[in-house]
Amino acid sequence: MHTADLPVPTPQDVLSAAQRLQGAVHRTPVLRSGMADRLLGAQVYFKCESLQRTGSFKFRGAYNALSLLSAEQRERGVLAFSAGNHAQAIALAGRLHDAPTLVVMPEDAAASKMAATRQYGAQVVTYNRHTEDREAISRQLARSRGMALVPPAEHPHVIAGQGTAALELLQDVPRLDHLFVPVGGGALLAGSLLAAQALGSACEVHGVEPEAANDAQQSLRAGAIVRIDQPRTIADGVQANALGPLTFELIRRHAEGIVTASDLQLLHALRFLAERMKIVVEPSGALAFAGAQHGGVDIRGKHVGILISGGNVDLPRYARFLAD
Repeated sequence: MHTADLPVPTPQDVLSAAQRLQGAVHRTPVLRSGMADRLLGAQVYFKCESLQRTGSFKFRGAYNALSLLSAEQRERGVLAFSAGNHAQAIALAGRLHDAPTLVVMPEDAAASKMAATRQYGAQVVTYNRHTEDREAISRQLARSRGMALVPPAEHPHVIAGQGTAALELLQDVPRLDHLFVPVGGGALLAGSLLAAQALGSACEVHGVEPEAANDAQQSLRAGAIVRIDQPRTIADGVQANALGPLTFELIRRHAEGIVTASDLQLLHALRFLAERMKIVVEPSGALAFAGAQHGGVDIRGKHVGILISGGNVDLPRYARFLAD
């Protein structure tokens, strides 16, 4: 079945995904920091998906999507494209569902992400992210091998699964006024918006992108999808060129807005999380915190949720981030 044949996800789909994921995903902790509260002038709640299985929220969407494939589809195998976190998530979800997996990854992907993807059991095919089209490569491989294609964002079952992270946070902290969510392909933000609707929450949900990769922000301003050149940012997990129609429509309808953070602000956020909260976070995972701090949203005196999306970073690269 093609993504275009699948229905637009609903708030109920997020609730159904949460039931489906019980026992398969970790209910990740919500951490507090007095220093963060003082820094932002707010009560800040960090949802730590860096401590999720495979090290990021991506496992939620991958597991949900594979759960809804037919036995025949799982037997034929699952194909995905990813810079790393969706790759690992698909690989582990495939292993748990007895489905062979193949992942198309950029040749310059983080070595730790590529190694983990293979360790979880996936076959990896590499490409040059600056000269080749990963989606075209993936579609061709999926057709030739008869595999089900599960993209990292533009899929209703992936979006619904990703929304369960925000759902848990909003259940644990029902008084949230603002929630900041990283944006790459847009599934986490789209799913978070559906989660807020599912719980009838009045929480304002904001997306956060790197300054150099603000295609979603440009798209909201233009009222149509804007495609940008391959962005260069330390936040390798969100180097997207454009939102897909599904994520764009959900974000356009429901998001409070999208703010940005510079790479330098990302580095400061990453260091804060390491020094003050003792958690390892990849640059993409620090986006929401940097956006809450520097995005210009007035959050003083409010209850603020920060979605830390992942912690998969090569240790030598991480050491350089902390030392620079």
